[in-house]
Amino acid sequence: MKNEYTRKPGLLKKQSDWLDHYRPGMSISEQGSVISIGDGIVWITGLPSAAMEDILTIEDGSRAMVFDLNDDRVGAILLHETDALTAGNIVYLSAQALTIPVSNALQGRVIDPLGLPLDGKQAPQSTALYPLETLSPAITSRDFVHDPLYTGIKVIDTLIPIGKGQRQLIIGDEGIGRTSVVLDTVINQRGKNVNCIYVLIGQKRSTIVNIIETLRNYNALEYTTVVVAEASALPGLQHLAPFAGCAIAEFWMQQGKDTLVVYDDLATHAKTYRELSLLLRRPPGREAYPGDIFSVHARLLERATCLNAAHGGGSMTALPIVETKQGEIAAYIPTNLISITDGQIYLDQSLFVGGFRPAIDIAKSVSRIGGKAQHPRVKEEAGHMKLDYLQFLELEVFTRFGARLEATMELAIRRGRVLREILKQDRLSPLSITSQMAWLVAFNDGVFDDTELEKIPAQLEKLDYEVTHFGLTLDSPREQWSKAIASWFGPQHRDKQQ
Repeated sequence: MKNEYTRKPGLLKKQSDWLDHYRPGMSISEQGSVISIGDGIVWITGLPSAAMEDILTIEDGSRAMVFDLNDDRVGAILLHETDALTAGNIVYLSAQALTIPVSNALQGRVIDPLGLPLDGKQAPQSTALYPLETLSPAITSRDFVHDPLYTGIKVIDTLIPIGKGQRQLIIGDEGIGRTSVVLDTVINQRGKNVNCIYVLIGQKRSTIVNIIETLRNYNALEYTTVVVAEASALPGLQHLAPFAGCAIAEFWMQQGKDTLVVYDDLATHAKTYRELSLLLRRPPGREAYPGDIFSVHARLLERATCLNAAHGGGSMTALPIVETKQGEIAAYIPTNLISITDGQIYLDQSLFVGGFRPAIDIAKSVSRIGGKAQHPRVKEEAGHMKLDYLQFLELEVFTRFGARLEATMELAIRRGRVLREILKQDRLSPLSITSQMAWLVAFNDGVFDDTELEKIPAQLEKLDYEVTHFGLTLDSPREQWSKAIASWFGPQHRDKQQ
C-alpha cells in the first residue's frame, strides 16, 4: 500500500530543506490563501498541517474554523467576516481549538457563541477559557439522578417529573407552547441556586427580544445567560451556539453548581448543519441530512449529567426543543433526539385548540429517570394518577355515543374531568411544589368531587394562598395536610375526613 510519502515523493525533501535552514529562535508558521468565499463558507489552499476545528485568522481580520479537510484544500466556516474578505487573502493557522471566555460574570448577560456581548454592555470579565467541544464526563465521574428539578408546571412535576442531570426533550408543532414550557421552568428556578443558560438558535430578532424581556420582567435574567445566534447570523455561529451554551453550563457544573441549559431549537440547528454540510459537498443521507447529524446531537446532549461527590456533585440538566410538522413525531430529527434523551414532553395541537393548556399529551410524554428523583411524598400522592387519567381518556370516548355506564365508571369519568381541569395552568405562572402537594392531597381526599368544574380554578387559588401562609412543607405529616385542607374548605370536608 502506498503511503503519503510514496504518493508525494517531494514531501520528504521539502521537510529536509526546512530542517537544514532552521536555526534556534526562528519562528515557522504556515500560510494559506483564500480561493473562494460564499454562504458562510471559505475554501483555503496551502495549509497542510490544518486539523479539524483549528482556528484560522485571515489577513483582513476575519476568523474561521476548519470544518472539512481535502487533499488539496481546506473548508472552513466563518466566525467573523469583514467587508474586505476576498479571494487571495493570506490565511494563518493558529493550531488552537475554539474556546469561550467563562466566569460568574456571565450571569444576566446576553452574548453570542464567541462570548462577545450583545446587550450593549462591556465584555464580561473572564476567569478562564473553556473549549466548546470536549468529551462528555466519564461514567466513573457520574452519579444517579437523585434531585428533582421543579418546572412549576403541575402536569410535569407530578406526572412527568424531571431530575437534575436529566435530558428531557420538548417536542411539538410551532406555536403551541414549547417555549412557554421552558420559560416557566427557567422562571421557577428563582431562588433555587440553579444557573440557567438559554440558547437561541436561528430565531427571529423579535422572538429573541420577547424572550429576553420576559426573563427580565420575571427577574429571571439575573441568574440566566442568554446565548444568541439569530437568523441573520453566520451559519457557523448558529451551528456553534448550542456548544457555547453547553460549555458555559459545563464550566459551572465542574464547580459543583446545578445548571439548566435550554436549546431552542435543535431542529433549526440540524437544518443549519445540513446547509453547511451540503455547501462543503459532503454526501447527503436521509432527508439530505449528513450521516453524522446523530453524532453531533449525541455529542452535545451526552455532556448533560449529574456528577458524583468526588467530582464536585454539580449537574447539567438539558431541555432541548425540537419542532415537528403536523405532529409527525416519527420524523428523522425528532426520532434521533428521542433516542438520545431520557424522555420527552409532547405538546399536541388538538389539545391546544381544545383549550387544555399547557397542551401536554400525557399519553405520548414520558420521563424515564425523573421518577427516581421525585420527592417520596409527591410520588406517593401522584401514585397511579397518570394511569387513572389515561384510563379516563379511554372511558370518555364512550360518553360521546350516549352509552350508559356503571356507577364506578361514571365516578372515574367525573374524577378524570376534575383532574383535567386541575392540570390546566396559565403560562408564566409556575407553582411551588408545596402548592402542588396541596392539590394532590386535596384531590386524593375528594375535596373537589362535588365541585363544579368552572369553580375549580377559584378553589385552586384559595388552596395556593392558604398553603403559602400556613407553613406546610413536603415533610409535614400527611394527616396534617389533610386536616389543614379540610379546614380551609368548610365543615363538609371535615366531616368527610372524619
